[in-house]
Amino acid sequence: MRFPLHITTDNMKTMMAQARAGNTRYPMVLMLEPLYTCNLACLGCSTERHTGKLRDRLSVEQCLQAVDDSGAPGVSICGGEPTVYPELKELIDGIIVRQRHIYLCTNALLLDTKVFDVIPPHKRLTINVHLDGMQATHDYVCDRQGVFDKAIEMLRQGKKRGYHMITNTTVFKETKMEEVEELLKLLSEVGTDGVLITPGYDYESVERDIFLEKKETEAKFKRVLELSKRYRVTSTPMFLEFAAGMREYNCSPWSTVTYTPLGWKGPCYLIGQKFYETWDEFWNGVDWKYWESRQDARCQNCKMHSGFETSAVREASKNPRDLIQLAAWNFLG
Repeated sequence: MRFPLHITTDNMKTMMAQARAGNTRYPMVLMLEPLYTCNLACLGCSTERHTGKLRDRLSVEQCLQAVDDSGAPGVSICGGEPTVYPELKELIDGIIVRQRHIYLCTNALLLDTKVFDVIPPHKRLTINVHLDGMQATHDYVCDRQGVFDKAIEMLRQGKKRGYHMITNTTVFKETKMEEVEELLKLLSEVGTDGVLITPGYDYESVERDIFLEKKETEAKFKRVLELSKRYRVTSTPMFLEFAAGMREYNCSPWSTVTYTPLGWKGPCYLIGQKFYETWDEFWNGVDWKYWESRQDARCQNCKMHSGFETSAVREASKNPRDLIQLAAWNFLG
């Protein structure tokens, strides 16, 4: 299977329960940022993650309240660098008790000491290591030598220790697709459980000219679509066809909600137009219809999985051919 069975069943249960309740908008993933503190200052990251102070982190109680408020079956713990969060084990234990699946997004520098030696493998824990290319490219993006080698070492060690290990790669303007293929081949040899490949987006608080225009995304993701037939890429075929310009979807900004030390970030993970103190203020305060329409100027080049993967799955449920393709991709992949 492409994903552990409980992830698929949990997602299906959530969607069916929401449909029975008559809800058309509901979170599927909570992007939980317990802190902005990071041990790297990567070129493609927003500035607050370069300057976040550890003392300004969320408490475990605040994090778990956000998990409860959102009701999302998946929780992506990001940041900042979550392995720097002192209460990480307590947080992970609390999310597992709530029967949510965790994606721990990390640069892998502290995986051995802060996770492998402290937090045992669990079926509801996936470790997601960020890799933006092979050694020279990744170390350049991270602005530090040796990060790539440590990440590959941690992927190998994680697999040996019994963790579910995946990776996340962002495709930027200068990304060579031959290098993406080389990386996929290496990760296949390492035994990585999956690879998420996402287009570099116009992150609101990053000013570097490294991101893709819409046509550039489509050209590069035609190649990703081809590679997904040979390697364990975790994006659905429908999303990859959308990224490649072969399909069109409205956005589902409500499907991936973000909680940070500043509060609930609206309208989406990429655009912090406003931060809300409470869940109710956030959920009822964002004009979802407007942001779904993609008419805002900041949405024109975006093809991020956080906004469109749920759209792809929901539209697939209306088309028997897509449903069969989706089931084959998941269960036979």
